[in-house]
Amino acid sequence: MQIKLNILFVLNPISGGKAKSTIPTLIDKYLDKEKFNANFRITEYVGHAREIVDEALNKNFDIIVAAGGDGTINEVASKVLEYKKIMGIIPLGSGNGLARFLHIPQRNIKEAIRVINNLKTDKIDSATFNNKCFFNLAGMGFDAHLSSAFSKDKKRGLAGYVKLSLMEVFSYKNETYNLNIDGIDYTRKAFAVTVANSSQYGNDVYIAPGASVKDGLLDVCIIKPFSLFQLPVLSYVMLKGKAENSDMIEIIKGKNIKISRVKDGPVHVDGEPLLMGSEIEININPLSLEVIVP
Repeated sequence: MQIKLNILFVLNPISGGKAKSTIPTLIDKYLDKEKFNANFRITEYVGHAREIVDEALNKNFDIIVAAGGDGTINEVASKVLEYKKIMGIIPLGSGNGLARFLHIPQRNIKEAIRVINNLKTDKIDSATFNNKCFFNLAGMGFDAHLSSAFSKDKKRGLAGYVKLSLMEVFSYKNETYNLNIDGIDYTRKAFAVTVANSSQYGNDVYIAPGASVKDGLLDVCIIKPFSLFQLPVLSYVMLKGKAENSDMIEIIKGKNIKISRVKDGPVHVDGEPLLMGSEIEININPLSLEVIVP
């Protein structure tokens, strides 16, 4: 007789700006009950997923599934990493950057559940941004400014994000950053500095097309100052995955990274806005997180 695994689905009801009331029903319908004993918890506030997972892993759950966007994945993965358990993903966010990189089915819950049923796992890199774990992207500059503004906007989803981006880009001021990447110093004025573990923000918008969650490296992506007339060009470059060949973006790979800026300010860690000091230290933790993949 096969021993069933205890699996917990942590569902963010507001990720991606769409209702999630049917998700537990779909999971109940398509999850392999010969393999799993399933439980569900709904998050109620930022940080709640981390609390739920902490409690669950103290009760001998084997697998925790993040059903949400990159922020939910970050909270779940941070605790799964700590306990050295297995994580699954059902992508329900507006971007789903990490899930897209891992080829987990988008917009098809049935297929995402079938990936979990197959129980094929792989180990991926994680990283820290001033000791805060991230798994997809973290950074500062315009991206962080936008994440902070978006978190205060009641309109979730891609359309709201794009609209807010166009409003904020006209007034944003570039900043100067001092970077040390594996012992080499750089000074750059930049629109944004993104540290990429995987290749994209989400929605197939690529900031680091050559990045990999399995290479033990991070891609430091520096978006150079540009005129607003060049904004369509920058958008084209990222949508077509041509950042590595563009003179608008500089990419430097490394393992141990320090970034300093003039003053404290916003950052984003897997899309979630935070405030951090002027000194940021970033490190890679190779092949540290076990994830269910296709």
